[in-house]
Amino acid sequence: MSDTISHHLAQAAARTPEETAFTFVDFSTDRDGVPSTLTWRRLEKRVRVLATALRRTGAAGERVAIVAPQNLDYVVGFLAATCAGAIAVPLFPPALPGHAEKLAAALADADPVLALTSPGSLVAAEKFCADQDGLRLRVATEQELTSEPGPQGVPEDEETFERHPEDCAYLQYTSGSTRVPSGVEITHANVCANARQALEAYDIRTGRNCTVGWLPLYHDMGLVLAIVMPIVGHVPSVLMEPLAFVQQPVRWLRLLTRYPGALTAAPNFAYDYCVRRVTDEERAELSLGSVAAMVNGSEPVTEQTLQRFQQAFAPVGMAPTLMRPSYGLAEATVFVSASPAGEAPAVTCFDRDALAAGTARVTEATGSRAVTRLVGCGRPTGQEAAIVDPVTRVRLEDGHVGEVWLRGPNVGRGYWGRPEQSEATFRATVDGDDAGRWLRTGDLALRHDGQLYITGRIKDLVIIDGTNHYPQDIEQTVESAHPAIRRHHTAAFSVLTDDGEHLVVVAEHARDLTDPDGALDEVARAVRAAVSAGHAIAVHDFVLAEPGTVPHTTSGKVARGACRERYLQGTWNPDTREQRTGATA
Repeated sequence: MSDTISHHLAQAAARTPEETAFTFVDFSTDRDGVPSTLTWRRLEKRVRVLATALRRTGAAGERVAIVAPQNLDYVVGFLAATCAGAIAVPLFPPALPGHAEKLAAALADADPVLALTSPGSLVAAEKFCADQDGLRLRVATEQELTSEPGPQGVPEDEETFERHPEDCAYLQYTSGSTRVPSGVEITHANVCANARQALEAYDIRTGRNCTVGWLPLYHDMGLVLAIVMPIVGHVPSVLMEPLAFVQQPVRWLRLLTRYPGALTAAPNFAYDYCVRRVTDEERAELSLGSVAAMVNGSEPVTEQTLQRFQQAFAPVGMAPTLMRPSYGLAEATVFVSASPAGEAPAVTCFDRDALAAGTARVTEATGSRAVTRLVGCGRPTGQEAAIVDPVTRVRLEDGHVGEVWLRGPNVGRGYWGRPEQSEATFRATVDGDDAGRWLRTGDLALRHDGQLYITGRIKDLVIIDGTNHYPQDIEQTVESAHPAIRRHHTAAFSVLTDDGEHLVVVAEHARDLTDPDGALDEVARAVRAAVSAGHAIAVHDFVLAEPGTVPHTTSGKVARGACRERYLQGTWNPDTREQRTGATA
């Protein structure tokens, strides 16, 4: 079997040509959504025709960027690029608010010869690309390319759909906060293997299940969940725009009600957003009992989010076993592990001080002991995970905190154009083990009772007086300290001063706070007291920021590194800070 996207697409089209493959529900013109569909036969035809046109333009072997809005044009464009022998670069249109710099950086790094977009976005995309220094590429639509006449007497290329598993299918740009983006080279074999791993972990089967999603298609989870998994698993895909979710989150839950057997995914903030925004009347119309699985892929997944969503939607069929905490990253295509099927998420209470020192000590939550409650992310499927000391590279036993190292058929082959970084990240060796190369994830975790528990990112650790503190623990404490603080919009990080590293917290205030200046001192005192009591460290500086100013990655996570950069650059006016007389005391 040729384990390529094109092979699986051709198989699905041959088996059930008239069944619906993809449905896009457009909420831009109708509040109830207007669905448009593609059957497997029609999808394959559009992909084949566009792939042939791409080859005629000389795109085979080159990069082809997808800068279309989230719709069926995006799906066809991505698939056609991979099937034409080009390397697809899934990105986003210039109109996406707040991400123009990231788009420019990714385009400059990938250096594509062509960018595909939808007719309504063509003018804006052409202007954006023309304004970028050194960027020379053609921006075109599917309709434009397929209407151009081909060379006379040249038959349609029979090789159009015959790719090789080891060929690079696409570059997955990571959603991190670094100014220079990194594109992970994902081969056909990588993504097809990862799709099968996820299909097995979530028990998704042809004829019984579908996928429903609003996650961005340029994001690793959105791309695999909404496009590749449906093709490899031969299940229908239903998608909507991220903006449609943000405007009315109940739209997502209505689609889960309308399409039974659905697999879906979202980060922490989306589940909490549903709890806050979905009204009692809207909730009464829902029925979530037929959902196959709701993936939470945050790093880490929070117990409070699971509880809030479960309590809010239990009356309409939300069972605890439907929520599947999971772990993954772009360098491993996306999926690594998921909590066991048919089981409620495992939540374990660990001694916070011991955890900071690298040991997982299970304990009971008492008033006299600081604890960290972590949610288990299950066992890896179809790949091997090791917990390794990131300095000595020695493999650690269960119950010790270390870096997650991975190996398996889903691990990408490296970063585009970065051989040294690729060697260090994708071809690491465990001390005393010559059996193969490993992927260094940069994520800290422990293994307990057979499950992975993610504790945080190495680069985000807050180290004060030689003691490790996980920023998400501090952020959670801050967000619980005062109702004026906006949930999921807080960043904790350390800054170097003349007398060592100190803690800084930047937190957005709630949108309905009418007098943030008047509340600043009260909020700051509450935050300082809570952090001191919960973590035994002082807050060096506290910023109460305007809503929308704490930077996030393209996948919706708080970008702590970018936030630290903005803080050091003086982005936040001193007026947003409390008067810091004796602030570090």
